[in-house]
Amino acid sequence: MQENKPDNEILELDVLTEIGNIGAGNATTALSQLINARIDMNVPNVAMLAFDELAEIIGGAETLVAGILLSLEGDVDGMMLFVLESAAAHMLVNQLMGCGQPPTPAVGGFNEIEESALKEIGNIIAGSYLSSISSLTNMLITSSVPYLAVDMAGAILSVPAIEFGKMGDKALLIESRFKDMDIDISGYFILIPTIESYKLMLNSLGM
Repeated sequence: MQENKPDNEILELDVLTEIGNIGAGNATTALSQLINARIDMNVPNVAMLAFDELAEIIGGAETLVAGILLSLEGDVDGMMLFVLESAAAHMLVNQLMGCGQPPTPAVGGFNEIEESALKEIGNIIAGSYLSSISSLTNMLITSSVPYLAVDMAGAILSVPAIEFGKMGDKALLIESRFKDMDIDISGYFILIPTIESYKLMLNSLGM
């Protein structure tokens, strides 16, 4: 039994990586259409991690980040996060909006226009990954209206850890790298399904 486990984990990670690549492709198309300009996005890293490992991957528990949080509904229960370092979020928003620094920053350095743009970016990226998962698993997955928080990574990641820690301690992390002529930054898509939902997803994939 022990000998089969590594092979199962490799196969599982291959499937999750494929989900990440398809999601990135869909998100790239959607974002490019939104701004009517070319933007490339790839998936350099995919991993299943414990909650307490996530903050370090993003840059440390005290790193200031922008997090777009959505609840999952339908055949899959859980939460979904799209996280960017605060400085990277500013760069991405300004690049996508094609403008300079907007006036009157809100709390965390983002004004209403930037916050709206971040939520839209998060919606598009999350929707792209959810669509990929739904297509591969034939499961119905919908998400709530996005909630934006600007805080330290540890504080933002504590929300799903508290909410779902009693039902599971693993999260799927997909690093998404955005590239065009002016920017090269990473964001992190984090899917946190309940244990039962994760089992259902893998079963639907024949695993």
